[in-house]
Amino acid sequence: MDVHSHTVARLRRWAGHGLDAVEFFGLMAIGIATALAMIEEVRLMLDAQRVQLADLLLMFLYLEVLAMIGQYLKAGHMPVRFPMYIAMVALARYLILDIKDMSEWRMLAVALAIFLLTLGVLIIRYGHVRFPYEQDIATSSPEKPYVRE
Repeated sequence: MDVHSHTVARLRRWAGHGLDAVEFFGLMAIGIATALAMIEEVRLMLDAQRVQLADLLLMFLYLEVLAMIGQYLKAGHMPVRFPMYIAMVALARYLILDIKDMSEWRMLAVALAIFLLTLGVLIIRYGHVRFPYEQDIATSSPEKPYVRE
């Protein structure tokens, strides 16, 4: 065995563990910040003694971010669709809240962006069903094809 290749393998393993730790702490920081922002939003609603649509949509965005973090921690990977869902909700929130100040072209552009994101999600889902990953084929049954979430 070559000493150089053994050292390189150890360095790669060490770097991989280091990156995993940074990734984990980054996800935890995002999760804690999102939870704190959600608590602050609830506090603002209680102080105002009313709930507006903007508040609900913002809380929904916070929940989507937390769900994305949870999915990543459970599965070890993050589907591309989660950020696309968050983008669709964010664009819908923008469209709903700022519609009075938007020109017709901007409204159409935002609606088209939401539509394109929706098409992207559908294409990705179709691709996962029609062309599953090879490792997923081995773990699925013929009656119900496995679809990676």
